[in-house]
Amino acid sequence: MFRSRIGNFQFQFPDLKTLLAKASPLRSGDQLANVAAESGQERVAAQFCLADLPLDHFLKEEILPSETDEVSALIQKQFDPVAFQKISHLTVGSLRDWILSEDCKTEDLTAVRYGLTPEMVAAVSKIMALQDLILAGKKCRVVTAFRNTIGLENRLSVRLQPNHPTDDSAGVAASILDGLLLGAGDAVIGINPATDNLPTSRKLLHLMDSIRTKYEMPVQTCVLSHVTTSMELMNENAPLDLVFQSIGGTQKLNESFGINLSLLKEAYEQALSLKRYTVGNNVMYFETGQGSALSANAHFGIDQQTLETRAYAVAREFSPLLVNTVVGFIGPEYLFNGKQIIRAGLEDHFCGKILGLPMGVDICYTNHADADADDMDMLLTLLGVAGCNYIMGIPGSDDVMLSYQSTSFHDALYLRQSLGLKPAPEFEAWLQKMGITKENHLPATNFDSTKLLSSFSGGFHE
Repeated sequence: MFRSRIGNFQFQFPDLKTLLAKASPLRSGDQLANVAAESGQERVAAQFCLADLPLDHFLKEEILPSETDEVSALIQKQFDPVAFQKISHLTVGSLRDWILSEDCKTEDLTAVRYGLTPEMVAAVSKIMALQDLILAGKKCRVVTAFRNTIGLENRLSVRLQPNHPTDDSAGVAASILDGLLLGAGDAVIGINPATDNLPTSRKLLHLMDSIRTKYEMPVQTCVLSHVTTSMELMNENAPLDLVFQSIGGTQKLNESFGINLSLLKEAYEQALSLKRYTVGNNVMYFETGQGSALSANAHFGIDQQTLETRAYAVAREFSPLLVNTVVGFIGPEYLFNGKQIIRAGLEDHFCGKILGLPMGVDICYTNHADADADDMDMLLTLLGVAGCNYIMGIPGSDDVMLSYQSTSFHDALYLRQSLGLKPAPEFEAWLQKMGITKENHLPATNFDSTKLLSSFSGGFHE
């Protein structure tokens, strides 16, 4: 039992799960799940109580039993007691103070990654202001590689997302051309197929690989099909670079996605065996998002932000090239407005980074949410300052297949130019060789795109 007093009001929290939920900043998903604080006073009381909680308490009380949940069991397995020794004397509040102190450097945060559990990280994020999340996220650096290197200092990569409502090859190719000419694609050229089946996924993989090889681009490609589809494609020797899968923070949620840890391990090992990489062997791509556990009735009374952070334990088990939180995609039932989306995006970025993940953010909202492009510009800029590894690049920021609003190729250019950021070094060199960019800026009217245009308009054999 945890107790805290605010003025004349005494508050009690029966267990760690309840304390974490009540301390979480307001969001509609927790209200929908009936786990949110009932008042501002209760939320502040829970945050005070959480700040005074010793970190070693998280090793004594599980919020979801490891005997019945393989994600909890994985969290126990990943925990490194030697790494924990450096911070074992701290409370949640003093952990925040240490992270934000000038004495705490990037290498210090790297050293304690596996001494932190997702629940500890979720807890400290709940008592952080937005500026705390930005500063702490910027201190964390996670570098990964496949055909190029992502996450280096003063670099920002972009996932080129050329989705099409009918998976039409000409439409997809046109979007890829648009993105390349605007300096996008170094994180991945990744397509969400309108139809997740073998023929469609195979067609799209061959399309992207033919473009990549024709122009000798140091990039990786991905069709965001279910992991089992990717495994079948690998069995058929399709040109698959990255294995994609949506993941979550409970075993029941992952089962609703049709996956478990054993299946992910099999896919991971299969992708490694292909050896399609050149400069690094990170072969997995995961997506997450606050609210998915509640939507699958797999939340067990745990708040959505803590469950999101638990999903990062699943991701880091497989050394992914990319992880991104699709922060406003599920809708206002879970993140009601721009204010909640901005907070959640910064939380997810910090929590993933400090646990050792190469975090990107799909800065987005659905059309029925109380949010707009101004909110996305704000989150985009804040994440750029926080050192986000990559963002999405979508033609006009409007995904015509998934029907949601995200960030555009021009948004990425704005962020790179305003903050002095560059693409991945191998991709930057390719852009300059092709004459697309010069010193990280789009060229004036002297760039001749005729050859690229004629090649793309001529189509590619599937």
